[in-house]
Amino acid sequence: MSSGAPGVELAVVVPTFNERENVAELVRRLEGVLRDLRWEVVFVDDDSPDGTAAAVRALAQADARVRCVQRFGRRGLSRAVVEGILATSAPLVAVMDADLQHDEALLPDMVARLRAGVEVVVGTRYGAGGDVGDWTESRARLSRLGTVVARRLLHASVSDPMSGFFALRRETFESVARRLSGEGYKLLLDLLATLPAGVRIEELSYRFRPRLTGESKLDSAVLWEFAMLLIDKRIGHWIPARFLLFSLVGASGVVVHFGVLVIAYRWAGMAFPQAQTLATLTAMTSNYFLNNTFTYRDRRHRGMSWLGGLLTFYAICGLGVIGNVGVASMLFARQGWALAAAAGTLVGTVWNYVASKAVTWRSA
Repeated sequence: MSSGAPGVELAVVVPTFNERENVAELVRRLEGVLRDLRWEVVFVDDDSPDGTAAAVRALAQADARVRCVQRFGRRGLSRAVVEGILATSAPLVAVMDADLQHDEALLPDMVARLRAGVEVVVGTRYGAGGDVGDWTESRARLSRLGTVVARRLLHASVSDPMSGFFALRRETFESVARRLSGEGYKLLLDLLATLPAGVRIEELSYRFRPRLTGESKLDSAVLWEFAMLLIDKRIGHWIPARFLLFSLVGASGVVVHFGVLVIAYRWAGMAFPQAQTLATLTAMTSNYFLNNTFTYRDRRHRGMSWLGGLLTFYAICGLGVIGNVGVASMLFARQGWALAAAAGTLVGTVWNYVASKAVTWRSA
């Protein structure tokens, strides 16, 4: 049997969301700098409403090196990159954004370093000759702060652990793939925090270019995703980060509940059953809003879907109350009120978390 043509050596994984105007130009630039390599580009699109996936498929019809992985009902930059890496068999993988801000001219040098035995090559904006470009002072300050905090997690000294432009060997990725958090938007930080000490890492400096089309995906909630990753790396092997945040939101709901109850019953003179009902619904609504905004930001509901999610959350929490009371009542006679109440609360919280994750914020 014929062995056929050799496979690609390098896969460039590019996560996208509303980048239709940039994909053709990115492919053109990759073709210009990777002429001496067997390569492919894997666009991982989160079902962009601007038709990014269709644009990529049109390019793929003319160039077999272009591939599209389209995700439905899923969000999250880190998980998109992981799916892209798993979708290729290339022994070397580079990750870059579709917004043309990363310098593709570094790719051949990255490949050369990986061929020489380096395991991870990071494109850095903070090394000698690097630059963040035309960032505003507030964004540059925020990035520097995030970098300082992130470096405290790592086993390696890297000047730009928040970089979205890096390359690595497949075996390096596969050695930690199952232990990655997948939280947030910076997979490199996740990788570096998970890899053991002693991994060979090198950095190449580049100047971060201005975005030509589209708009930045960064918003205030990115800080929360960054915090989620930090929490997961610190305590994720004991308690899932989402469960901890879900529990903290639940604790805030207790405060909301009693605040509304005091106002409605003690101050407004409402009958206790009506005041209790109002307080319960208000607390559940507050919990839903906070969980939808932060805990499950990558799966958050919008528009009419927001209302549908709220109704399922009401139903799940209602069943959680039944479980809470049932377990507490069963243990009350044997263990006393404190332990019974704690056990009931734990059962209710775990039920609410597991059921709402599977139903209200289910991932496709």
